[in-house]
Amino acid sequence: MERVRQAVNDVNTVAARTALVERDLQSSLGRVGLVRFNPFEDTGGNQSFALALVDSRGDGFVLSSLHARAGTRVYAKAVAAGTSEAALSAEEAEALAQALAKPAPGKGGATGVAGTGAPA
Repeated sequence: MERVRQAVNDVNTVAARTALVERDLQSSLGRVGLVRFNPFEDTGGNQSFALALVDSRGDGFVLSSLHARAGTRVYAKAVAAGTSEAALSAEEAEALAQALAKPAPGKGGATGVAGTGAPA
């Protein structure tokens, strides 16, 4: 009987810890979208990018880097509930759409590395 009681206590402990992890995952920036592009004709390759990082509520940011011969400029735009108050370029909007299309961490069965439950 003592072993059964210990097993029940262990299950309750794991359930409580799992609830905390699931709560914390809601605010993790686990949904990612990346678009590489070439904004200028005078540079080679897709050295510029737009990177969107959002949480399960669609809150986060879009980070853009525009690479040119004269230098690189970096821009950040806040995202709340899946939208940005600042105007987004086509590439930024595409990166955000990619991120929002992915299941939120802890939802939809996505665990990262197959069979391990560890993030990719």
